[in-house]
Amino acid sequence: MRPVQLWFEFASTYSYLAVMRIEPLAAARGIPVVWKPFLLGALFNRQGWNDSPFNLFPARGRYMWRDIERQCAKHGIPFRKPSHFPRNSLLAARVACAASGEDWMRDFVRATFRANFAEDRDIADRGVLSDVLSSAGVARGRGDEILAAAITPENKERLRRETDLAWEAGVFGAPTLIVDAEVFWGNDRVEEAFDWYAAHAGAARS
Repeated sequence: MRPVQLWFEFASTYSYLAVMRIEPLAAARGIPVVWKPFLLGALFNRQGWNDSPFNLFPARGRYMWRDIERQCAKHGIPFRKPSHFPRNSLLAARVACAASGEDWMRDFVRATFRANFAEDRDIADRGVLSDVLSSAGVARGRGDEILAAAITPENKERLRRETDLAWEAGVFGAPTLIVDAEVFWGNDRVEEAFDWYAAHAGAARS
């Protein structure tokens, strides 16, 4: 079977939880995962929303913030409610898209999420992302090169294509895991997606 796809958005609270939890879960079960950044705002626009539903529907938003606090405490994940939500994630997503295949990409993703949801830092700021790249093991001198590569026309188009592919695959929120053509939406579906993968990978081998 193809690797499980993890579609995530840097401004998404539940993506933060999934990204911080998924790697040891996948390693324990020997399940390959491909990390796929995309722009959730573009998909919200296609659904007729001009903001996060957690802002558009205040009761839903109040529940989400308390749920995130509970879930982060449960899993030992640091959390500080960001002073602005959702933050502009465009540059961070472009960096992650440009870094696909790099051995530091996942460290960068986790560090960017921590900056947003544990340190209340503005991940749209180039200086913040430069610091994040350094914390992910990227040499300080390469940070400027990577940020420059992220905003090339080719990479901008690549992220647009990835976002279109997410929509075509059935993604409408974040995080979303795709196992072949099966869609699992939400941090609380990570284990279920892995169960599906294990069951169907076993059937494919028999």
